[in-house]
Amino acid sequence: MTAPAPVPVTSDFLRILQERGYVHQCSDWEGLDAKARAGEVIAYIGYDCTAPSLHVGHLVNIMMLHWLQKTGGRPIVLMGGGTTRVGDPSGRDEGRKLLSLEDIEANKERIKDTFSRFLTFGDRPGDATMVDNAEWLAPLNYIEFLRDVGRHFSVNRMLTFDSVRLRLEREHELSFLEFNYMLLQAYDYTELARRYGCNLQMGGSDQWGNIVNGIDLGRRMGTHQLYALTCPLLTTASGAKMGKTAAGAVWLDAQMLSPYDYWQFWRNTEDGDVVRFLKLFTTLPLDEIARLGALAGAEINEAKKVLATEATALMHGREAAEAAEATARTTFEQGALAQSLPSVEIPASRLAEGLGVLAAFGPDYAALVPSMSEARRQVKGGGLRVNDAPVTDERATLGEGDVVDGVIKLSFGKKRHVLLRLV
Repeated sequence: MTAPAPVPVTSDFLRILQERGYVHQCSDWEGLDAKARAGEVIAYIGYDCTAPSLHVGHLVNIMMLHWLQKTGGRPIVLMGGGTTRVGDPSGRDEGRKLLSLEDIEANKERIKDTFSRFLTFGDRPGDATMVDNAEWLAPLNYIEFLRDVGRHFSVNRMLTFDSVRLRLEREHELSFLEFNYMLLQAYDYTELARRYGCNLQMGGSDQWGNIVNGIDLGRRMGTHQLYALTCPLLTTASGAKMGKTAAGAVWLDAQMLSPYDYWQFWRNTEDGDVVRFLKLFTTLPLDEIARLGALAGAEINEAKKVLATEATALMHGREAAEAAEATARTTFEQGALAQSLPSVEIPASRLAEGLGVLAAFGPDYAALVPSMSEARRQVKGGGLRVNDAPVTDERATLGEGDVVDGVIKLSFGKKRHVLLRLV
């Protein structure tokens, strides 16, 4: 739920964020509003490199950076080449898997491209900047860090932060490594303030304590005034975590989730979320969103298609979005087999040997389900289909008789499809 400002905001930046539902908490509305009116906001959000792609759950704060730049502010994208080596404990009951330096670097390079879809990078005033906190965290001397930074932190206060308190209340282990994460995040804010004039950190509401910690550290270490702004952690109208499906995370990287499947994710939005998601995940004007939100009954599906196309266009480009929409129309409205559906190539020899139907749906082939056990569960519920025919025998195999026009169409539910294409 969006928290209203205690006084009317007058800057375009905060007004747009308020109107579109991005704001959960702010450390100083009047002070930040004045900075935004003067075009003096330099804001950062940090992204750890824990996977080769970000997912839909990151989109709200990426859009906050987008609107900041559109309204005259300067965004900083902070890549967590250093903090990923430790792991953020926020919102977790167990420690993150520690990655090798090579994996972290590879993930970082893959993730970078995502931001170019939403931000303009360069050397001009207002252009976005991308930096890596390994630049200042990796060379740190531990004794000096404890003396110069650690002395400003109260363990008593750190134990009250949600990322720590909730883990301890559930009697789940919190390593000393993870306990140090909030020190590093606070230090990031101070370094960005010193090096780039950064004065605002944004993030999800679960980061509020960590961000405020950074403001306090900056004050103690003599930086200019710093601010905090958080967005709500989103769930769907039915209470599900945003960006999770039965097949796993909704990735932003087209190599990990096709533009068609990305389009379908948005097309499957629950009725109660359509207007909210149009505000958050598209740049459509609010009056157009209000018009779409007024559609009732079956017409709400037209609003969902607009959401899907506009959200996909932002992430993958207009051409890919319109191609996904056309594929969906061909597949569902005209009942044809669209050759532009997501496809996976398999050797004809593999099919000649007999490919188990459960394996075909699993992560090694179509990746429509995350595991064999999930595939079995879906068979029992009638959720899997081959060439539009329900799978009823989990021991069945796919053969040459299932090939139509060089492909086998696998479907999970009504709207997720993959073609097995013989090579």
